[in-house]
Amino acid sequence: MDFLDRNINFNALLKFSHISQSTQQHLKRVYSSFAICMLVAAAGAYVNVVLRLLQGSFLSFAGSLGMMIWLMCTPHSYETEKKRLGILAGFAFFSGVGLGPVLNLCIAINPSIIPTAFLGTAVIFICFSLSALYAQRRSFLFLGGILLSALSLLVLSSLVNFFVGSVLLFKMHMYIGLLVMCGFVLFDTQLIIEKAEHGDKDYVWHCVDLFLDFITIFRKLMLILAMNEKEKKKERK
Repeated sequence: MDFLDRNINFNALLKFSHISQSTQQHLKRVYSSFAICMLVAAAGAYVNVVLRLLQGSFLSFAGSLGMMIWLMCTPHSYETEKKRLGILAGFAFFSGVGLGPVLNLCIAINPSIIPTAFLGTAVIFICFSLSALYAQRRSFLFLGGILLSALSLLVLSSLVNFFVGSVLLFKMHMYIGLLVMCGFVLFDTQLIIEKAEHGDKDYVWHCVDLFLDFITIFRKLMLILAMNEKEKKKERK
């Protein structure tokens, strides 16, 4: 067949003519920092799950919140770049520690949930990121108000469910929350591009936005898969 003989230019897939060269360089810094955050977060999860250190959700929450506030209070400049990268690493580490309870839950139910959820998160994140990068500029920025409204409703529903304890409401919260976070990957990616095009080159803080999206999707996918696996085990009995 003729289509099998065609040469595919993979370099063309990496060309974003609608994004300026300086913004493309900025995005490289953002995703490089993101990759480092993933490694540091994995180390934090290892410390919590395997070494059994830094146990307690409040400690990880306080640590990640403190690092985020510290990062916000540290202005972006050439002189503070290394300091802010160190703070970013600390934030990623405590975020990884915070995944410990969910990871332990998945290990107790079925350890294969973790790599499955991570692979699924990676595929979702890559697909939605590429969609935002290849799409016309500002085409997904309209989602901002919708996503923030949906997020507010999710927070409200979780507070209500804290007193009600409805399994159905919890499931709806997980699935809708997953969909909302996928939308945030689209929105945050295009927002980062627009900010960079207008001179905001704070790649460290932009990395935080994408890292939080990834971590939240990963957490929700693990909970959804763990919940489904638990229901399957009950049906077998």
